Amino acid sequence: MRTRTFHQVVATTDVHSALELSDSLLSHLHQLRETSLIADCGDFFEGTGYYRLGGGHVEREILTTLYDVLAPGNHGWPHYFEPGLHEMTVCANTIDADSGTPLFDRLRIVEVQGRRVAVTAVMGAQAFRSIPAHQRAGYRVLDPATALRELMLEHHHHVDSWMVLSHSGFAEDLELALACPFLDVVFAGHCHSDTYGPVPVGATLVVKGGELGTGYAVAEPAGSGWTARTAAFPSTGVLPGALVGLAEQITALGRRLADPLGVVKEPYRNAELDRRRLLADLATRLHTGLGAAVVLNETALRTTVLGDVLTLADLLAIEPFDNQLVHAVVPSPYDRDPAPLIAALTEQTGPVASAPSPLSTPLASVLTTGYLADTYLGGRTRQTGFTLGGCVRRALTTALPERECR
Repeated sequence: MRTRTFHQVVATTDVHSALELSDSLLSHLHQLRETSLIADCGDFFEGTGYYRLGGGHVEREILTTLYDVLAPGNHGWPHYFEPGLHEMTVCANTIDADSGTPLFDRLRIVEVQGRRVAVTAVMGAQAFRSIPAHQRAGYRVLDPATALRELMLEHHHHVDSWMVLSHSGFAEDLELALACPFLDVVFAGHCHSDTYGPVPVGATLVVKGGELGTGYAVAEPAGSGWTARTAAFPSTGVLPGALVGLAEQITALGRRLADPLGVVKEPYRNAELDRRRLLADLATRLHTGLGAAVVLNETALRTTVLGDVLTLADLLAIEPFDNQLVHAVVPSPYDRDPAPLIAALTEQTGPVASAPSPLSTPLASVLTTGYLADTYLGGRTRQTGFTLGGCVRRALTTALPERECR
């Protein structure tokens, strides 16, 4: 196999299984791969029906076919330990809790236009805490800046430049660049913000590519330093023969996702979904129907534009995570004063809807998602047999089949 010569580093982030327009991503990355190191900043998995139906098989094939190095993301965390992907993943600050052993290789050293470049990755503490508790059990995360400084001291004598794939958030990455001035470029991820950069912090550039498969970030040598920019994937592209089979798999999943599920109710029809309104509606329905106190986080749902008919793709775009609804223990002292619990959940997960509002006391348990129960509450006490997605479907559509909330 001919050795590739790298002229630049290209990084995507937070693709979240958004494969609707994947032909342009596939064809353009294939072209860039000729002269570019292709990297991803995490969360390539989860977020659409393509992942729910395909189980990550297509995403894994894209990564192993077109990419060179990966940062782990909180979404799809177990995939980064799979054969094929584990060897591609780097991270400087995730370790085994007992032994302190790094979970992944800590860096790659590659040559870009004659410079020896260290490519590493970090995961922020908030992103790590967002991994479901059972998936991150036995692991822990170190302070990113401390881990990077230690890595630099070990390797500075044979490295010219430093690149970080960060799964922390743009604001956190600006602080990281300030704390680690030896970094040349920080490729940001995890943040879902409207800031893309590049933003200079001293001599360090912080930059983020377009999320959901819309674009990428590029860094390349310029004089004695580096330059960075962002670019969108072209709207069209020609697939090479080697990728046609992969595109056909994506098309087949797309056909399944087009299945109609019901007529969208008037308040939500032909408009961008107001997920806060829908979440409040769900909390009230569940509280009224089951008689339990309900706590749901807004980030359990995603927004999308709805038409007259709800398709499977729409439903799985709105609720892509297959959340089960469970009864969960309310830990002390929140059982006597739920207001601080709502504040803490809001800080960790984003806006929260509850019913009744305010929550009454004493509050021994709440109806919530399995994710909130296991990650932020006292654990689940029993299943309800309902899924959040099924209840979303009932709230949004008419002419539902039997057992529509199962």
